[in-house]
Amino acid sequence: MIHDYLPMNRADMNIRGWKQCDFVYVSGDAYVDHPSFGHAIITRLLEAHGYKVGIIAQPDWKDPESIRVLGEPRLGFFVSGGNMDSMVNHYSVSKKRRQQDSYTPGGVMGRRPDYATVVYCNLIRSVYKRVPIIIGGIEASLRRLAHYDYWSDRLKHSILIDSQADLISYGMGERSVVEIADALNSGIDIKDITFIDGTVYKTSSLDSVYDALTLPSYGAMKENKLEYARSYYIQYSNTDPFTGKRLVEPYQDNLYVVQNPPSKPLTTGEMDEVYDLPYMRNYHPSYEEEGGVPAIREIKFSLISNRGCFGACSFCALTFHQGRIIQVRSHDSLVAEAKLLTEEPDFKGYIHDVGGPTADFRSPACEKQLTKGACPNRQCLFPEPCRNLKADHSDYIELLRKLRSLPKVKKVFIRSGIRFDYVLADPSRKFLKELCQYHVSGQLKVAPEHVADKVLSRMGKPQNKVYRQFVKEYKDMNAQLGMKQYLVPYLMSSHPGSGLPEAIELAEYLRDLGYMPEQVQDFYPTPSTISTCMYYTGYDPRTMEKVYVPTNPHEKAMQRALIQYRNPKNYELVEEALKKAGRTDLIGYDKKCLIRPRFSGGGQSAGGKRPGNGQPASGKRPGNGQPAGGYPAARQRDDKPAGKKKTIRNVHKKVKK
Repeated sequence: MIHDYLPMNRADMNIRGWKQCDFVYVSGDAYVDHPSFGHAIITRLLEAHGYKVGIIAQPDWKDPESIRVLGEPRLGFFVSGGNMDSMVNHYSVSKKRRQQDSYTPGGVMGRRPDYATVVYCNLIRSVYKRVPIIIGGIEASLRRLAHYDYWSDRLKHSILIDSQADLISYGMGERSVVEIADALNSGIDIKDITFIDGTVYKTSSLDSVYDALTLPSYGAMKENKLEYARSYYIQYSNTDPFTGKRLVEPYQDNLYVVQNPPSKPLTTGEMDEVYDLPYMRNYHPSYEEEGGVPAIREIKFSLISNRGCFGACSFCALTFHQGRIIQVRSHDSLVAEAKLLTEEPDFKGYIHDVGGPTADFRSPACEKQLTKGACPNRQCLFPEPCRNLKADHSDYIELLRKLRSLPKVKKVFIRSGIRFDYVLADPSRKFLKELCQYHVSGQLKVAPEHVADKVLSRMGKPQNKVYRQFVKEYKDMNAQLGMKQYLVPYLMSSHPGSGLPEAIELAEYLRDLGYMPEQVQDFYPTPSTISTCMYYTGYDPRTMEKVYVPTNPHEKAMQRALIQYRNPKNYELVEEALKKAGRTDLIGYDKKCLIRPRFSGGGQSAGGKRPGNGQPASGKRPGNGQPAGGYPAARQRDDKPAGKKKTIRNVHKKVKK
């Protein structure tokens, strides 16, 4: 086996002595041969199973020749839109075009189409009429059945129908992709591959479909949003590989989309094998002239230690994609990879992250999940930790100790986020101590998301008192260690359930904290989340209760402005919101007020200063560029692609209580 990048053109194939690829992988991302990229994992896994695999990265979707560069594959095409849904990659929550694509050489925007998976598949089908097409990745996985599409503001078909593909491999895909490849290689027609877990297929008859739940038809869901809410919750309750049922979504009398149960989670040994494959660990050298691929910067010196998340936040799609059962790599595998990092010429001694969707989840939530799966109608941490939850950080502590003891390693950071409620559920505080002492760089980012319990309940997040308890314990631990370190909270505006009163409650909390975020995350309705279902239908699919949903752009702007009420540019929006909510008591000169009144005369400035008072309406002291209270400025989590993270200023100033 040649240890090099996989072929991207005929010349590369000739070097390997290939006349034809077995599979061609078409990706919306540039070719980065690193296990943080789905296309790298799938192609290397297929290679390890003896298949000849080539890659077409970011083909020109307007030119059929771009899909012919490797010729027709012997067995089929695998297609993915990339590491992100192409629409999230292209547009902000306000539907404005982004300026940079971090998964493209030089960060250039426009190298992939909107709805990339659909466009690529239709391009392939226009050139190769009968070749099997299998789609996967986050875009296909979250659009595998009928789904609300925020950008077109309508209910869309299963992506399997619009793309003309033959099969979807949903979820992480390692098991199903190998089974699909082996089935095709054995001579089974793609239309007869209907038996593999973790796949979705089309059929004209249900005669051979057994033990299935029938969802509302696409027509019924389009007519009645409540039907979609009911359908969504059935899907959500069948995402577990041990208890999930086969699902059938009718479209017409002779067209059905069938979702097989999810694939079983990988064992630790299987995870190790996936991450021990011979990756080149960098972007393809052909991109060097364009400045490389920006996304590599954040992940090149990071370690993926787990996948899956039993936190199950309502606005997160992980339940639909990776599932709720935690899968982990062994210490030996992670230490071996860390040693590889230390040999890189540009390694500076810092491992940027050791984690996954949630860094401190290193085992299933309870023993039962290993054999019976996650509870279909209950959550592990919400509304409070389950009595069967095994909250134990000892394995993670041991792993971090091994990594930071390696030669050449100066510091090991944790940046992929921790669950503060899980930290508190652990009766030991050893992890909190070691986290503060060794793994924080002045600021720890956590995600309370909001402070109003009414909103938190819709988010699937713990009550605000839990976050307040963590803030206290974090502060006390740092004081005990003699360290000055701060918390940076991620906050979200306009989530379903949040009206102006709840947005004002959040603003008052920030006032009391003495902190104003530099940027704010507005709720982004991405496909296949509980929150998106609420946004589209106006109902919580878990309870079928009616939910207030802020959809008006102006109200959403007011909610965002309230979180940044000190910014003079937001004055009019904040004033309007307070008046509309009947909270004019927060307009004045008292310390509890959010903004000061404006006068038409009498020397009152447009910035809202009281006559003779030199304090700007922004709440900053003249000459002091720090946020009020000296709280460190927060980064926008937004929907920004990985690799576009901003550095946060490290502010060593006492936070107001």
